[in-house]
Amino acid sequence: MREERRLRVFENRVLRRIFGAKRDEVIEEWRKLHNEKLNDLYSSPNIVQVIKSRMRLAGNVARMGERRVQGFSEQT
Repeated sequence: MREERRLRVFENRVLRRIFGAKRDEVIEEWRKLHNEKLNDLYSSPNIVQVIKSRMRLAGNVARMGERRVQGFSEQT
């Protein structure tokens, strides 16, 4: 859980750097984007979901074993 939080914090920091600050026209000041606004601008799944799905895929491939890999290379 702690690692997931650190990844989300890092991802938000990177997204804030990419999208930059926004000018608030009402109070005429620059403001950093809040997490909800960042998620609206960047519609891809968060980094934690991507890593979990790739780890799940890696586990599936590892469980296939050597026999499955050899069968795949013979078909191509």
